Amino acid sequence: MSVLYVARSTKLSRWAADVGFGKHVYKAGVTDDDPKALAAAGWCGEDDWKIVRTEPAEELSDEAVLERLGSKERAIDPNLYPKLRGAAGVFRVAAEHVENHIIVSRALAGDSNKLDLKLKPADFAAYLIHNARRQA
Repeated sequence: MSVLYVARSTKLSRWAADVGFGKHVYKAGVTDDDPKALAAAGWCGEDDWKIVRTEPAEELSDEAVLERLGSKERAIDPNLYPKLRGAAGVFRVAAEHVENHIIVSRALAGDSNKLDLKLKPADFAAYLIHNARRQA
């Protein structure tokens, strides 16, 4: 069974902040294997990857997920940055987009009076998974 996952590396986030991408960098994709085993093996030369969130992928493919997310968020080109070592699916996520997503979701649910937002990695993962599942 395919699994849609979002992973985060603290070391890669530090590198991304140093080179101007900001600290909100996540890897998303679809795999038939255990995502925790893939994260333990590491991507981009880093070994501190943590799976933030997973969901069953159903009919989604890795290419479709990367295309859908690429239309909303900026994918970091693995061919331009040797640090990424060919790892596709690494995205720079704008915190403003996640905040707007949460505010609109709360407003549609009728909970718009709660405006205190402190973004966590789980919020970024939920945003990425929501956009990976949306229809174009």
